[in-house]
Amino acid sequence: METRAIMIVGVGGQGTLLASRIIGAVLLEGGYDVKVSEVHGMSQRGGSVVTYVKYGDKVYSPVIEKGEADLILSFEELEAARWLPYLKKGGRLVLNTQRINPMPVIIGAAEYPEDITEKLKKTGADITAVDALKIAEEAGSAKAVNVALLGVLSGSTDFGEDVWMKAIEKCVPEKALDINKKAFKIAREINNR
Repeated sequence: METRAIMIVGVGGQGTLLASRIIGAVLLEGGYDVKVSEVHGMSQRGGSVVTYVKYGDKVYSPVIEKGEADLILSFEELEAARWLPYLKKGGRLVLNTQRINPMPVIIGAAEYPEDITEKLKKTGADITAVDALKIAEEAGSAKAVNVALLGVLSGSTDFGEDVWMKAIEKCVPEKALDINKKAFKIAREINNR
C-alpha cells in the first residue's frame, strides 16, 4: 500500500493529540506502519496545533508537505483555512464548524473572517462540515469534540466501529470513557445518514 497522510489541526486544548493517538491505535490494529509527529505552536495559549499521521506498508517520515494530505481533520474553522493548502487534490477535509478566536481577535487587533466554511467549499475540496461541539455537548461534555470528530471520520474508513471503540478504550481515561464513546456513536450515526 502506498503511504497515506492525515493532518489533525486545531487549537491548543481541543484534544488534537488524543485524537492522533486514537487514529494511530486504529491504524496499528490494521497492521500498518504508522508514524506520528506533533508540531505545537503556542498550544498552551490557544495557538495553532498540528499533528501529522502517515501510514502504509513502510513509512520513513511523518512529515507532510503542501499538497500531500489525503485527509485533514480540522477542529476549528480558521485552522481549516490555514492548513487547506496541504490537502492533496481529491483529498478530504472533515471540519468542525466551531470558532475559537485567536489572540489578535481577542485583543481587537483583527476580526475573525466570516463565512469560512462556505469559502472553503468554493475551493472544490471534498468537505464534510459538522458541529462537533453540539454533538459533544449532547453526549455530556464539550471536551468530547475530538472523539465526536473521529466518529464523523470513522464512517468513511475501512475500519469497523469495534476497532474504533477498542482504540478509544485504550486511549481515553476511564473517567471520560462513557461520554467519549457516546459522542463517537452519535457522530458516526450522523455521518451514516
